[in-house]
Amino acid sequence: MTLKLTDAYVKPFVSDKELADISGEVLAAQKSLLAKDGEGNDFLGWITLPDDYDKEEFARIKKAAEKIKNSCDIFIAIGIGGSYLGARAVVEFLKSPLYNSLKKDTPDVYFSGCNISAQSLNELLALCEGKDVCINVISKSGTTTEPAVAFRVFREMLEKKYGKEGARERIFVTTDKAKGTLKKFSDEAGYETFVVPDAVGGRFSVLTAVGLLPIAVSGVDIDMLMNGASDAAARYTTIADVEENECLKYAALRNVLYRQGKATEILVNYEPYAAMFNEWWKQLYGESEGKDGKGLFPASVIFSTDLHSLGQFIQDGSRSVFETIVSVKNADSKLAVPYDDANVDGLNFLAGTDLNEINKVAMQGTILAHIDGGAPNILIEIEEKNEYNLGYLLYFFEFACGVSGYVLGVNPFNQPGVEAYKKNMFALLGKPGYEEQKKALEERLK
Repeated sequence: MTLKLTDAYVKPFVSDKELADISGEVLAAQKSLLAKDGEGNDFLGWITLPDDYDKEEFARIKKAAEKIKNSCDIFIAIGIGGSYLGARAVVEFLKSPLYNSLKKDTPDVYFSGCNISAQSLNELLALCEGKDVCINVISKSGTTTEPAVAFRVFREMLEKKYGKEGARERIFVTTDKAKGTLKKFSDEAGYETFVVPDAVGGRFSVLTAVGLLPIAVSGVDIDMLMNGASDAAARYTTIADVEENECLKYAALRNVLYRQGKATEILVNYEPYAAMFNEWWKQLYGESEGKDGKGLFPASVIFSTDLHSLGQFIQDGSRSVFETIVSVKNADSKLAVPYDDANVDGLNFLAGTDLNEINKVAMQGTILAHIDGGAPNILIEIEEKNEYNLGYLLYFFEFACGVSGYVLGVNPFNQPGVEAYKKNMFALLGKPGYEEQKKALEERLK
């Protein structure tokens, strides 16, 4: 099996009755998603996406990726939230953050437009000096502040370096199919464009052009990524049994724990390359479920690093947390501990042992310690770190999120709370039309 869910470490905390009691709600949520009769049903295009994607656009994405790889040293994806997290998660999971320093047959891939930091932009501009650069701006509207500012900065840089004609060949845009400021501007400028689908929200968009162009530029096989997601969809959308369907069981377990009073779910990985995957997962679940005064707070850690910081809280702090571990069974990189004649550190008993074996034992020891301390653990394991398995894992979490949100009783596909900070920021910056709100906010800040 491509993906395995082990519930042995959560069983001491979840009774068979609790799981049975919630199973009907979970199956009803699965049915509602597939029937598209629940809240947010206008944004369910991701469910069938691994099979029903635009094949012509997919071919154009691969062609554009090859053009970019052959014409630039640096590729910058400009976007925020769902417009960058999925792509960055996949690129770093499969290639690792240090990959570009080790293998030079693809451009260095960077991400911008996900903050309002002058230092971050200046550092990236400095990296571009003397290098050939291509960019991909990703925005449904084109007016979101963070990516819009970054697009202005890098567009100006490209036009100064290559001229408007030359820059046109190096700017790729992923935006609305037919409307919006960015679409209109791109058509007028002659940029090649790709589509942000209407029926797929940003946090579910990693397998659309939003994620696929940057992913393909990094050298990832996007055909295999889609194949993995397709096989996951075939399994998780058809098996209507909580015990047999790992995706439904995960949704059930986390909702049982939430009803018991757990407030925080911590996603655990034991490899640094998964740090941005954790960030993608946090947006997926936080933005989908955190509304109407409900929802688990999604947090994340990289062990064993964070065992020396947050480990104390997880072990002995308030019993408000549970952990979901993502593990890769067969590592693709090995390194044995050297023998040391002096044995100063006393570790010669580990000499010749592969670090992956030590890491796995660290995981086992941590699981046992944390459940002894009262923190339930759900273990999710994939066989190998490759495109197929990652595509499978992405779909697993997406479908489980939709099911879990319906069981929670919220619309998992909107994000009304995200607009609050934007309105305040626009007002305080003096955007036309916000004059009265600006006065009121400035008074509150006195």
